[in-house]
Amino acid sequence: MREDGKSNKYTTEQLFSGKKSVVFAVPGAFTPTCSEKHLPSFINLHDELKAAGVDLIACVSVNDPCVMQAWGKASAADGKVVMLSDGNGTFSAAIGQLVDKSAGAMGMRSNRYAMVLDKELRVELLALEEGGYGKTSAEAVLAFVKGK
Repeated sequence: MREDGKSNKYTTEQLFSGKKSVVFAVPGAFTPTCSEKHLPSFINLHDELKAAGVDLIACVSVNDPCVMQAWGKASAADGKVVMLSDGNGTFSAAIGQLVDKSAGAMGMRSNRYAMVLDKELRVELLALEEGGYGKTSAEAVLAFVKGK
C-alpha cells in the first residue's frame, strides 16, 4: 500500500483482523471493466456497505503500489476503498486466484473475485467470476451482507 510517499507492507492480520471486511480483486488497474464498473460500484455503495456493518472495503490487484495509488486517486477512492497492491501476485497465488492472462498481454494477474471476511478473518462469502462481471459487484456483496 502506498502511503505518505512510500510503499508500506502489511500482513492480512494487520489489515483485516477485528474488522468486517470486503475484499475484491480485479485483473488490472485502469482496465475497462475494472475502472468503469467494478471499482466504481464499491465507491458508489461505500455508505450503504458501511451502514450494513462493513468496516473496511479493499481492492486488490496485481499492480505495483504506485499504480494502485494513482488509480485510487483518479477514481476518487480515497477514504472509501483501500487500494492494495499485490505486485508479485503473492496474495493472489496464496488464495488460489492467480491466473495467467498472457494471451491478453497482461501476464500473471488476479482473478476477479469478492470476499466478505468476518472480524476473525473467516470467509463468509467468496464470489468468483468466470468471465464477465456481476457476481462480484458491490451490489451483489451488499445484498449478501444485508441478508446475513
